[in-house]
Amino acid sequence: MWVTLDRRNSERPKALRGLAGTAAALAISFILPLTASAAEMSAEAVATALEAATRDESQPDFSGRDLSGLDLSGLDFLGANMRGTKLSEATLKGADLGGAELQGADLTGADLSGANLDVAILRGATLAGAILRDVSAVSAVLAETDLSNADLRGARLVSNLNRANLRGANLAGAILAADMKNQPMGLIRVSMVKADLTGANLENANLAMGVLEFADFTDANLTGANLMRAEAAGARFTGTKLAGAVFRKTDIQDARFNGATGVESIVDLDLAKNRAQALFD
Repeated sequence: MWVTLDRRNSERPKALRGLAGTAAALAISFILPLTASAAEMSAEAVATALEAATRDESQPDFSGRDLSGLDLSGLDFLGANMRGTKLSEATLKGADLGGAELQGADLTGADLSGANLDVAILRGATLAGAILRDVSAVSAVLAETDLSNADLRGARLVSNLNRANLRGANLAGAILAADMKNQPMGLIRVSMVKADLTGANLENANLAMGVLEFADFTDANLTGANLMRAEAAGARFTGTKLAGAVFRKTDIQDARFNGATGVESIVDLDLAKNRAQALFD
């Protein structure tokens, strides 16, 4: 991930500098009038603006634009300014959003299947009902995002998901574990402090070594999930399905397991840290 991003940044050395960003904004203004509405925007115009920014080695700027419903599959938004951009119901399959600034963006119901979100910043963005199957979001900032009912099956989410809303989300088979073979800048792992995963599906998801403190897994499905060496102090597993889940060396101090099912088949629960301080029925 880092190799790809670094290589492309080297091809556009001024991509995130102020003067270049201004040039990009001017270039886009000639192509897309400032008064443009959703009906006036087109996928072709977006692609043209991106090409212009690439030629100028400048930062693409779509902040505040309405790109709702457009098919933007496969386009290169690397490092783009998309703060507050409206992308509801847009199609971004295979798009490169690496390092993009998407704070407060509206991606409700958008299809980002297979997209690259590595190092992207989506704090406070809305992705309710979005399709994020098989996306890569390594070192991305998804804190305080709305991912309720999102489809995250098979996604790689080694990201900041603190206080994120993941109620009803489908994370079956998702990879949230630290990649011990690729840690050039220290341990990179998922953080879901105080995240809301009520009713979420995490069957066979890998959360090994994740920071899950005070996360809410009420009525969630963690069947076969790997929580080995995760930090889950204060987490809520009320009514959670836990059959076959791995809790080897997991810190469960003050975690609540009231009404959880499959507790008797949790793997290595006896080896969990601070088990005596956890609350069971």
